[in-house]
Amino acid sequence: MIICSGIIPTHAVASWLLTHVNSFLDSIGLEHNPTIQDIIYVAIITVFAITVGWAARWVILQTTRHIVAAYHTEVGRELLEQRVLTRCSHIIPPLVIMAFIPFTIVNDTLLSHIFMKVLVVYTIVVATMALASVMSFCWMRFDKRNNTKNLPLQGILNVSIGILWIIALIITISVIVDKSPATLLAGLGAFAAALMLIFKDSILGFVAGIQLSQNDMLRVGDWIVVPSTIANGIVVDVSLTAVKVQNWDNTIVTLPPYTLVSTSFQNWRGMSDSGWRLISRNFNFDTDSILPLTDEMIQAVSDLPGVADFVAETRKSGTSYNPGVACVNGTIDTNLGLFRAYMCYYLLHHPLVATDQQILVNLKAPGAEGMPLQIYCYTTTAWTAYEAVQSDIFEHIALMCPRFGLRAASPDFREVSLPGTPAQPRPAATDKA
Repeated sequence: MIICSGIIPTHAVASWLLTHVNSFLDSIGLEHNPTIQDIIYVAIITVFAITVGWAARWVILQTTRHIVAAYHTEVGRELLEQRVLTRCSHIIPPLVIMAFIPFTIVNDTLLSHIFMKVLVVYTIVVATMALASVMSFCWMRFDKRNNTKNLPLQGILNVSIGILWIIALIITISVIVDKSPATLLAGLGAFAAALMLIFKDSILGFVAGIQLSQNDMLRVGDWIVVPSTIANGIVVDVSLTAVKVQNWDNTIVTLPPYTLVSTSFQNWRGMSDSGWRLISRNFNFDTDSILPLTDEMIQAVSDLPGVADFVAETRKSGTSYNPGVACVNGTIDTNLGLFRAYMCYYLLHHPLVATDQQILVNLKAPGAEGMPLQIYCYTTTAWTAYEAVQSDIFEHIALMCPRFGLRAASPDFREVSLPGTPAQPRPAATDKA
C-alpha cells in the first residue's frame, strides 16, 4: 500500500516513483516514514531535474556554437570569444527545473514555497548575468564599429549594468519577503541620502563621463597633461570611477573622472590630428656681439644659401628689409638681422619643417641672459623625429652664428677649434639647408 504525504503529488508519475522509494526502504530495512519518503522523493526529482537541465544546456549550447561558427562571421567570432552564449545558457537549467515542479511537490506546502523562492532567486541571478553579458557585447560592438571618436562610453555601460543589478536585487528581496517591489522602492526613499553618500564617486564619475563625452573633451588614445597631477601620457581606459593614463615611463596614473571636469587639463589631440608639432624655443646671443652690418661681413657669408639673394633684393627695394622675399624676414642693418634672414631660408628649405605652417625667426625682449632669438616653426609629431629636428636646428644655429660675428650668451655654446682643423666652421654649402 502506498502512503502519500501532503507534500507528494498524487498523479501516476509520483505514485510510480513513490513505489520504488518504498521498495528501496524495504531493501535497506527502514520504516516507511512519511518524512523519509518526502526527502528521498524530492531529492530524486531534484537531481533528475538538474541533470536534465544541464544536459539540455549542454546540447543547446553546443548546437548554437556550431551554428554560429559555421557562418564564419565577425559577430559570431566575437560571440564565442566573449563567451556570451555560455553566460546566456545558464538560464536553461532553472527553466527545466521549473518544468519539473508539478512532478515534485504540491504547491501549497511550506517546502514548496521555500524551494520555489530559491529557484526564482537563482533564475533572477542567471537572467541578470545573461542580460549584463548581452549589454557588454552590444557596447563592445558599438564602441568598435560606431564609436569612431573613441568617446569614453565605458562609464555609461557600467551605470547601466549597475542599474540592472539594483533592479535584480530589489526583485530578489521582494520575492524573499513576499512584498511588492513598489513597496521596497518607496522605502528606499528614506535612505536616499545614505545611498548618495555611498555611491558618491560613482554618481560623480557618471556625470563627469557624460560631460567628457558630450563636449568631446577626452577620448581613449589621447595624450593629456593634467598640471595638478603627475599624469602626462596616453589615456588607455575611461570607466565609471577611474581614468587610466599611461605615462611615457610606462607607469599608470589613475584619476577620478570628475578631476578632469573640475580642473583644467591639456589635450594634445589637436596636435596629433594636424600632423604637425610646434617648435618654440629661444637661443640667446651676447648683445655685445650684435654689430652694424658691413660689406666685409656680407662678403664673409655671401656663399651661404640665400644670403646673397636676400641682400641683393633688399638693396634693390631701397629699404633695410625686404617683405617680398617669401617668408624670409630679416634686415641688412645688423649681423643679427642678416642671420635671421639666413635662418628663415634654412627653415624654409628644411625637409622636416612644415612650410605651409607659420614660420617665424624673431627677437624677444632682451634680458640678463642676452638677446633671445626665437625659432617658431612646425615639424613632425613623431617624438624621436621631433627631438632630432629640434636638435638639428639649434646645433646649426650654434655652428653658424660665429660666421656672422655673433656669440652665444650661454657659456655652453663656444666656438671650439679641434687640433689640426681650421677655427672657422665648415662652409654652409656642405650643410643641410
